[in-house]
Amino acid sequence: MNKIGFNVLAWSAVISDELKPVVERLKTIGYDGVEFFVGAPGDAAYKWMGDYTKELDLGVTTVMVVGKDENPISSEQPVRSKALDRIKWAVDRAHDLNSPILCGPFHSAHAHFAKRAPEDQEYQWGAEVLRAAGEYAAQANITLALEALNRFECYLCNTMEQLLRLVKTVDLPNVRAMFDTHHGNIEEKNFSSAISTIAPVLAHVHISENDRGTPGDGQVRFDDAFSSLANIQYKGWLTIEAFSRNDPDFANSIGVWREYSKPWDIAEKGLHFIREMCGKHGL
Repeated sequence: MNKIGFNVLAWSAVISDELKPVVERLKTIGYDGVEFFVGAPGDAAYKWMGDYTKELDLGVTTVMVVGKDENPISSEQPVRSKALDRIKWAVDRAHDLNSPILCGPFHSAHAHFAKRAPEDQEYQWGAEVLRAAGEYAAQANITLALEALNRFECYLCNTMEQLLRLVKTVDLPNVRAMFDTHHGNIEEKNFSSAISTIAPVLAHVHISENDRGTPGDGQVRFDDAFSSLANIQYKGWLTIEAFSRNDPDFANSIGVWREYSKPWDIAEKGLHFIREMCGKHGL
């Protein structure tokens, strides 16, 4: 059976003592694991949280982004070098957290645009950085699961077809892909063809509603998503990614200007919804 996780970005992008009761309650509710954002400085926090979740017998996955000064597809070599250093740092923090997966759109700078369509050279530059990062991650048995984002946050990879192209260009067994129902709802014609396209390299899935609130309460066609995942016999994590304004700095950085649903409502109702969908579609 697929494991179900919850991304604690609904509370905070920073690992601190304040997340301890959140993690504990997610375990009590019935989640198999939690997902942390890797970005804030303070290496020690990642290590003690990794030890803490291990004591609770909770699995961990991680997510990260990169900015314009550490852009893997920059035309400037020093910037691409910074990108590789940043991803390597995140791999180390994922290792501290005992996370076998580091996911996210770190193939290119988040919300940074060239005001044109992506070019072949950018896919090559990105692949070079990600290949080196993947080789580094392999030493810690970590899979890099790259994410396609919607057109308002990214221009390199909006669809599973584009993402598959990039992953194939990298050509490493531990550099793979993830699927997010929020972004797929915007960019793909349908979930069936998108998930079928990315199936050979799919390593992680985010369950996220169109408004980033409680899964099942919005417009995402989750029956199509779950049946498509069942058809490819997907066995990885199903992790809820929902946002709030609990962490204003993070919320401002991703354009979250209002509350969609209360975090604990999302967690409790979302878990029930995923279990219901898994049962219905045989996942």
